[in-house]
Amino acid sequence: MKVLRFYAPGDVRVEDAPEPVVGAGEVKLRVRACSTCGTDVKITKAGHQRIVPPRVMGHEIAGEVVEVGEGVEGWAPGDRVQVIAAIPCGTCEFCRADLMTICPNQLSMGYDFDGGFAEYVIVPPQVLAVDGLNRIPDGVSFAEASVAEPFACAINAQDFVDVHAGDDVVVVGSGPIGCIHVRLARARGAARVFLVELSRERLDLAAKVVEPDAAICASEVDPVEAVLEVTGGRGADVVITAAASGAAQEQALRMVAPRGRISFFGGLPKDRPTITLDSNVVHYKELTIKGANGSSSAHNKEALAMIADGRVPVADLITHRIPLEQVLDGIAVVSAGTGIKVTVEP
Repeated sequence: MKVLRFYAPGDVRVEDAPEPVVGAGEVKLRVRACSTCGTDVKITKAGHQRIVPPRVMGHEIAGEVVEVGEGVEGWAPGDRVQVIAAIPCGTCEFCRADLMTICPNQLSMGYDFDGGFAEYVIVPPQVLAVDGLNRIPDGVSFAEASVAEPFACAINAQDFVDVHAGDDVVVVGSGPIGCIHVRLARARGAARVFLVELSRERLDLAAKVVEPDAAICASEVDPVEAVLEVTGGRGADVVITAAASGAAQEQALRMVAPRGRISFFGGLPKDRPTITLDSNVVHYKELTIKGANGSSSAHNKEALAMIADGRVPVADLITHRIPLEQVLDGIAVVSAGTGIKVTVEP
């Protein structure tokens, strides 16, 4: 079968590999869709500390069960499924407290286990142990189901900062996750949702699809002034920085309203992880700043349900559908920002 394997930063190859054999406690899938994301770009360029090469990449996985290992119950060939990417241990104090996104023993598909940029993938027992293999609802395509994983991460973040009816919400970053944040905020009842992006080309591409109440190009105007203008000087109730930008995080404090909530959703580059934060602004405006790290099995199930009932459509966010042989071209599209969501369909 064909796979995309990581060997070293800058050395990522589409090559032939033996078809995996299912073992006890495992489920074998025929991969039908595996979407790409910015993390895939980072891995191809810089690797990851948990990846021991060679490793099959890809963590936004949807497919069809073809075989179940000894001892596996509840699954059968033909079942359509989506796989969680981040795998908590299920037994530590955080997992027992239902805080699985901060499990210190977390593993991941495409990092610790071979991922979904392949024709077949093995779902390990660790996924099954935390109820991380999810049935795809009727009417939801494999490609849409593969988007449930990043969508689940957005649900985690918006739960954490309590996006609710009547909020003015700013989303900084118009990539696929930013687009999902816009739609999710609307589904949660936000009064208005504003989209901020540095690149005019990426902003126009995203805004045409998700139609924010205002599309603000940060390379053409001061985004803080623009947000204050559209909110009558008050600022936004919620600011979500869905971009790997320290400047965006610093600006979030200036564009949020008193008692506002900020989600530092996008992580910063490892070589530039710090920002300048005026703590007096946090103090006097009584702000809440929260991080957001991945998603739980429950978040993935909720994402699939919201796709299925139409509350948050994702099909039109998929701008590129490519065969596995062209996966590196797809990752290049993600890197260049010339598409929204790129889905590999082996």
